[in-house]
Parts: sequence; C-alpha cells; structure tokens
Amino acid sequence: MKSPFYFIVKPLNGRRYDSVKEINGTEFITSVSVEDYTVSNRFAEVVSTPIDYKGDVKPGNVLVVHHNVFKYYYDMKGREKSGRSFLKDDLFFIEDNQFYLYKSNKDWKVNGSFCFIEPVKAKESIYTKMNSEEDLTGVIKYIDPKLSKYNLNVGDEVGFTPDSEYEFVIEDQKLYRVRSKNICIKF
Repeated sequence: MKSPFYFIVKPLNGRRYDSVKEINGTEFITSVSVEDYTVSNRFAEVVSTPIDYKGDVKPGNVLVVHHNVFKYYYDMKGREKSGRSFLKDDLFFIEDNQFYLYKSNKDWKVNGSFCFIEPVKAKESIYTKMNSEEDLTGVIKYIDPKLSKYNLNVGDEVGFTPDSEYEFVIEDQKLYRVRSKNICIKF
C-alpha cells in the first residue's frame, strides 16, 4: 500500500498515547485525558513512503512526529474521533512537514528546517532554582544541515527566540525543537 503524497506510518509500540510509565516494576497511568498533548505518542514507524519519494526515509525507520498525529478528539456531540491523519486500523497518513527527525542506521537526522537543542543548566546564583535551565539557550544536538553555511554545528551553544521551542523527549533526553530561523545567536 502506497500513497501518492503521504507517508503511511503506525505508532511505535502500537500505542497512540505514551501515558503509562513503569517505576520499580509497577505501571502508573500519568494521564487519562485524550486531549493531553503531553502524553500523545510522538514516535512512528514508517510503513511506506510516497510513490515518487526520493529522500532518505525508508520503511522501518522511526520518525519523531507532530503531537496531533495519533490523538483522539471529541466532536461537537462529544463523540471520540480520530484526527485527520487516521487512515484505518493502526495506520496513519502524515505529510513531510509532520515529522521532524528520523532514525536511520541508529543515527537521528533532521527533516526540514529544524534543530533540536539540549537545554543548559542555569548558572548558579542566589536567584536560580535547583535544576533550572537557562532561558532561550541550549546546545545543538541535531542540526538542520543548511545551517553549516552560517558556521553552526552540533555542540554549539546557541540562543533562540522566545516561544520558538517545543519540548520533546528523545532517548530519555529532553530536547527543544526549534525552527532554524529562530536561532538568533551563537555564543
């Protein structure tokens, strides 16, 4: 099964929501709301690529997708419905702009004009809280290759514009997805 324009994916681990956490061998439900975007599954496995697709993403690759891809919604009458990405069973359509990273040969690669930034701990002072982070600052973990012409590389500490970051957890590490155009300074 192939689509002319869309990637066909399924949720990684077969679950639309990532709302169960195991702690010391016991499973805990962290949210029961289907509207809670923080627990929607953001990882998909590629089932097929668009018919004329010539990129690097292949069936079996893992994608980091938009938080709305697998979510349920309630319609105006209160009935639970799948979102616009739903195809059938456990399969979903996504467009090229609905995923941000893909894993190929154990390496994460950026899709589109995004970077993933690792937050940095706040400099110690009497005003900082324990475990706090520097605002609007981080270290590039995964980079849009087009930024190399601006002498930006993985490992560089950068600043980004307010409200341009979106939090993801990739391999147990908190990262911010930031549009490339929102990186405004290299330290």
